[in-house]
Amino acid sequence: MAFAETFKALSDPVRREILQLLKNGKMSAGEIGGHFNMTGATISYHLKILKKADLVWETKVKNFVYYELNTTVVEELLLWLSDLKGGKNDER
Repeated sequence: MAFAETFKALSDPVRREILQLLKNGKMSAGEIGGHFNMTGATISYHLKILKKADLVWETKVKNFVYYELNTTVVEELLLWLSDLKGGKNDER
């Protein structure tokens, strides 16, 4: 996993909000954009950053592109953070 891309993607509150929306299931770019007061191009930019970090997947169906949360990357990040924190039995 490229942690730099993941942390860059997670550093922006709009992208974190998009991830929150996607935890409920697939959404089209238009549906995602409806939750924000910004242009479609700006939403596309944020989705591009999330895709580059593998935090979302896209599926094309006819004229629509749907996005969904990739929880695998989130799980890897949580494992890494947990390992970094260490446990009660780790030597100091």
